[in-house]
Amino acid sequence: MAGPDPQKEYQRRVARMECRTRGLMLGLALGDTLGALRGRPPAAGPLRAGAGTQLACFTTEGLIRAMVRGQHKGVCHPPGVVLHAYCRWAALQGIEVERMRRRWVSYPAGRPWPDGWLAGVPALAERRGSAPATVAALSRIEDPHSRIATGSRGCHALVRTLPVAVAGPHWTEQAGEFAALTHGDPAARSAAERAAVLLQHCLTAPGPDGPGDRGEGIAREALEKGLVALPAGDGREGAATALRYAAEQPGRRDLLARLAPDATAPSALLGGLYTAASFPGRDRFRAALEFAAGAPDGGSAACVTGALLGAVHGAEALPADLVSRHELAWALDTLARDLLAQIEDSPSGSEYVRAWDPHWWDRYPGW
Repeated sequence: MAGPDPQKEYQRRVARMECRTRGLMLGLALGDTLGALRGRPPAAGPLRAGAGTQLACFTTEGLIRAMVRGQHKGVCHPPGVVLHAYCRWAALQGIEVERMRRRWVSYPAGRPWPDGWLAGVPALAERRGSAPATVAALSRIEDPHSRIATGSRGCHALVRTLPVAVAGPHWTEQAGEFAALTHGDPAARSAAERAAVLLQHCLTAPGPDGPGDRGEGIAREALEKGLVALPAGDGREGAATALRYAAEQPGRRDLLARLAPDATAPSALLGGLYTAASFPGRDRFRAALEFAAGAPDGGSAACVTGALLGAVHGAEALPADLVSRHELAWALDTLARDLLAQIEDSPSGSEYVRAWDPHWWDRYPGW
């Protein structure tokens, strides 16, 4: 009897990772949106993205462009490429446009700026709430990069870096560096790194046992393994407490408020972790987001909840009636697929290998 076909096994692995990457991206966006609406979306009409989702889009695009640069130039400083991505977001938003153009428009000479396909998505040019620490840091873009970060530990440092988990364990520290570009409090950096570890275990968790498996055990086990893998430090105890509360007293609003009392990155992580572990089944996705939206800062807690559950259960577990109405669903889905394509097969080739997609560099210029 013939053994497993390695090619088919590879295709299935990539398909599963694509589904979960899309789930992470779309889940964080739904959480951001429903959190802002306190868990009560309108019955009809488009669902608007939040500023955190917009920034997560540019983190993902910057991550792809950093990988492209590394393969073509042989050297790359990913935080600098991602900082450039945040500047493109700011320019589209009308924030310090002239200052941004002075910093970037001459590199490389003759190219339009902002460049890349993402800059052409209209919803990313619309104001969708505030990101004060990010804006304050970017307004100092002409200063040395090491000096632009504020002392903030705000939630956007975490929310916008969630997609970095897809790149694998060796990118965990980069998630912290991306957060620290604009948020100088060490707690913000630590929360971003811990979220990346937890999400990586969700993305690589085993699949369901069969059609009737709701995935509750899979989600709990992934989060518990992620907890074990967290680096020692002040944040690990908080994560352990959140999981213990979820096991012993799931779905309690007073505990959610205790774990996530404000709009900081540590609160977002603990609130999202408690909620995901309280509602781990793939059929409880909507209930989980509605519960997380009741946190003092519901948008950030629900965003982390959606990313965790989307990563472990995949895009198919998300409520179709909500995903299909989200204004950035297509852009998020495209970014998720393209990020995985870049990781798996480098469509733009490299310094020595010809591109199999001749348009990839124009979509994701490596700078």
